[in-house]
Order: sequence, then C-alpha cells, then structure tokens
Amino acid sequence: MSNSNFIALNIAELPWEARFNETLGKTLYRKNLITDPDTGMEVRVVKYPAGVINKLHTHPCAHGMYVIEGTLVTNQGSFGPGHFVWFAEGEVMEHGATATEDVVVLFITNKPFEIHYLASE
Repeated sequence: MSNSNFIALNIAELPWEARFNETLGKTLYRKNLITDPDTGMEVRVVKYPAGVINKLHTHPCAHGMYVIEGTLVTNQGSFGPGHFVWFAEGEVMEHGATATEDVVVLFITNKPFEIHYLASE
C-alpha cells in the first residue's frame, strides 16, 4: 500500500539555501523540508552562522526550534543540542548563534511564517 503524501528526505544531501536578511545585513541558511498547503505549517532546517543573532522580533505564528548542532542563544537563555524551544505566536524574541560557533536547528511553524522586527530605539 502506498501513501502519495509520504515524504522521506536525506537532509544531509540537501543543499543549503542562502537567504540574505536585509534587516540584519547577514546571510542565514536553510533547507526547506515541507510546507503544508492547507495550514501553511512549515518545517525546515536553519543555520545561523557564528555571531548572527536575529534581533528582537515577533511572528504571527508559533514556532519551535530543536537544536541539532551548536548553541541556540535566545532572550530567554542558551540551549545546546537536544533542546527544544517553543515560542508562542506574537511573543517578542531574539535568537541565533553564539559568537564562536554556528547553530543548526530544526525549525517548525504552526502556520505561515512571517517576521516583524521591532523598531530600533
């Protein structure tokens, strides 16, 4: 019996997609795994290069990050491999890599992803 919705990906074989973030003036990297056409839920692997922190922002979606490699630095603390961090919809947050090493996370949203940066003071 086959399931036409079944997906199996070898993440190691997928190329990194460079995404320049104009607000940060930095490039982040991702591997898109799946987007649900009905809910907009997304799953991707994201890499923040050493020293890149996504400054204070909000999302109109909740999202989680499972740390695969490195240390995820957030405004709530730092988390190493094996940690799962969940940010509620609308929560003010910042997250990224330490100054000395990249961080790679499995990034999951519950609906379509958007980012809204807080105005700089």
